[in-house]
Amino acid sequence: MTITDSLRHQGKTCASLDSPFMGQLLTNLANHWPQNTPLAAICAKWTGDIGPSGASLPLRIAAGLHALTLTGRAPALRDVYPPKDVSDETLIKAVLTTLDQHQDFMLDWIKSPPQTNEVRRSAALIAAAHWIAARHDLPFVTSELGASGGLNLMWDRFALKADQHTLGSANPALTLTPDWTGPVPAPTQIQVAERRGVDLNPLNARDPDDALRLFAYLWPDQPHRFELTRNAIAAFDATVDQGDAIDWLEPRLTTAKPGHIHLIYHTIAWQYFPSDVQSRGTALIEAAGQRASDDAPLAWLRMEADGNSPGASLTLRLWPGDLYITLGRIDFHGRWVQWIAN
Repeated sequence: MTITDSLRHQGKTCASLDSPFMGQLLTNLANHWPQNTPLAAICAKWTGDIGPSGASLPLRIAAGLHALTLTGRAPALRDVYPPKDVSDETLIKAVLTTLDQHQDFMLDWIKSPPQTNEVRRSAALIAAAHWIAARHDLPFVTSELGASGGLNLMWDRFALKADQHTLGSANPALTLTPDWTGPVPAPTQIQVAERRGVDLNPLNARDPDDALRLFAYLWPDQPHRFELTRNAIAAFDATVDQGDAIDWLEPRLTTAKPGHIHLIYHTIAWQYFPSDVQSRGTALIEAAGQRASDDAPLAWLRMEADGNSPGASLTLRLWPGDLYITLGRIDFHGRWVQWIAN
């Protein structure tokens, strides 16, 4: 897939995810891609999948432009980004001007993979944790792989309104309200005894520069996501370590705490791991699962693209017993949940 094909495809995806501005931006960039530029050269030489199931170059480019807008460094974009509504011609003129004026910034920005930290994905974590807790009434030890800024490590501090039911904290930092279909897990008392995450490039959400990267990957015409992210940052109280996810996870798998359930999870992160890292991680988790006991169970929760639609699959493996449970499907941004597990 070429960069223009990928931009066009991502534009359609963003429009389907309630962001007409991102659809307009990426489609126009595909139609007027600045050939013979350093940015074009790097994108053309990129190895592997550059689309939404791989490196997501279109989202990296869009986030770089958004970062320049948020910081006021790109005057040309100030009058064409939401809440402004402008013509295609006006928008692409400002975008191409900005790409030309900020080449070095953009070349550096796209080196790092997307770090969305979409807080609404915690809807899946809250629901899954209640489903698990109904079967294993134990405190959680949580390990998030590809945690970015770690905002979704705080899922137990949030509330989820699902159908006519509310799960989660009685005094939540924020409340998630996805469109919910299917049964709702039974409410139960949740206790997280330890939470920790890992990322190759962890972000400190309290640091202005790192917070900028988190906000830049939010889409400019979706202000409600900014509000949720700000509330999650205010509630943040966790640790995200820097390192390879599987190297980091290995010692955590060999030091199971009796009387606790270890919950490993990742949300649209596994795809960014090299295939050999995925294989090694799977083998280590499965080996740890074989050592699990009723007093120290192990759960592996995955919210990941699986080539099917709509949205992402939500699956769980649970030990002892190596149970494989399809929990349902969820929108990539957590706008809706189709729950099927009883």
